[in-house]
Amino acid sequence: MDRLDQADGRFTPQDVAALRRSVAGPVLEPGDEEYGRECATYNLTCGFRPAVVVGATSEQDVVEAVRFAGRHGLGVAVKSAAHQVTSAAEGALLITVERMRDLVVDAGERTVRVGPGVRWTDVVPRAAEHGLAPIVGSAPNVGVVGYTLGGGQSPLLGRSLGYAADHVRRVNLVTADGEPRRVTAESDPDLFWAVRGGKGNFGVVTEIEFDVFPVTRFYGGGIYFAGEHLADVLRAWRAWLPGVGEDMTSSVGVQRLPDVPMLPEPLRGAFVVHLRIGYLGSAEDGAELLAPLRAAAPALIDLVGEKPFTAIGEIHQDPVDPMPYFDRSVCLEEFDEKAVEAFVDLTGAESGCTLANIEIRALGGAFDREAAVPNAVSSRGLPYVVFGFAVGAPDEAPRLRGELERVMDGLSPWTARRNMVNFLSPDEATDAEGVRQVYGPERYDRLAEVKRTYDPGNVFRFNHNIVPAGA
Repeated sequence: MDRLDQADGRFTPQDVAALRRSVAGPVLEPGDEEYGRECATYNLTCGFRPAVVVGATSEQDVVEAVRFAGRHGLGVAVKSAAHQVTSAAEGALLITVERMRDLVVDAGERTVRVGPGVRWTDVVPRAAEHGLAPIVGSAPNVGVVGYTLGGGQSPLLGRSLGYAADHVRRVNLVTADGEPRRVTAESDPDLFWAVRGGKGNFGVVTEIEFDVFPVTRFYGGGIYFAGEHLADVLRAWRAWLPGVGEDMTSSVGVQRLPDVPMLPEPLRGAFVVHLRIGYLGSAEDGAELLAPLRAAAPALIDLVGEKPFTAIGEIHQDPVDPMPYFDRSVCLEEFDEKAVEAFVDLTGAESGCTLANIEIRALGGAFDREAAVPNAVSSRGLPYVVFGFAVGAPDEAPRLRGELERVMDGLSPWTARRNMVNFLSPDEATDAEGVRQVYGPERYDRLAEVKRTYDPGNVFRFNHNIVPAGA
């Protein structure tokens, strides 16, 4: 029996041969030489194992792939930079879009148009040539589309401008019926609302157009303190937050760093507190604002300073290379003194915590305000998000998941029911009720109605899945 018949039983080698003739990109099956590379992901514990892969090179390739899936009863998964993978997509059709890398900056309109294979590392320098900046996140090597469809939370522009999804003008989308659509607030208001925040539940994006802003520099970076000063830094940060404006964004990471040569000597193998700062005002004003935090404890290294916008990745210093890891996240309703004490008990020097990083980000400001054209972003109005990250191979999964659970459950007195979609792991929101909780009942029910209209068969289900209403 052919391997495709074994994997799925709903299509034949002749069907796949016809698919190959209909698309310009590669069509791959398990066992093909390039199959593994095409399915590779950033998180090495979460691989794709589809029945067939289409490496799309154009919108027409995407149309043909989705129509093939429809004819043969296949679910469809999509891969770009693959930083958030929730399912192996076994027995499904995987569309990879990293070949679709068109990028156009319209300086006059202050917009950028990109294909779904474009990453922020492509956009940031191109926009900077025109003195413009996008609402990019803490890790510029992630894909533009996935980040934006999940909301998109910036460590520099977010508190003043809101989520990246708030500034999308148009989305080109191939829906489950295989039809390409140009989706705007005027053409398809319900779908436009849903896709901006609903992640990949409504189709395959083939192009997205969004606003960029006249920002060329910032004052920011990171300050590292010894981990023993965690309580002092957290208390100083918490007291400081109410006095800063929307032009200041900040977070605190508790890190147990690896002993590797790429790190400067004081940080190698060290337990540290990493204060992250992104400020849009002048360096002089920024230094004055930061004085209370710099006084909280002696710094191991202070990397905060005047920087070009293109250095935005230096705020968080997120890892770039693929690695095996596990993660969890929660949003908090508040971060009071008791929460500070619990955070220190859970992650500090005496906690026994082994997580590589656990970070609390302050939101607020424009993150709380509804966009000019409302959307489905799930975390609006929540003041803090906490993200935990444990590095280790699959055979360490029980221990690492247990440690993540211990820390996150320890924060439960302050935890919100809703959460930030882009930080969800494969272990979170694993059923319809869990996803409903992430979005909140009213928002989820509206999303489910839109899903019933545009994807009644739940073709796009290899995600934090919004189930069609009535299904």
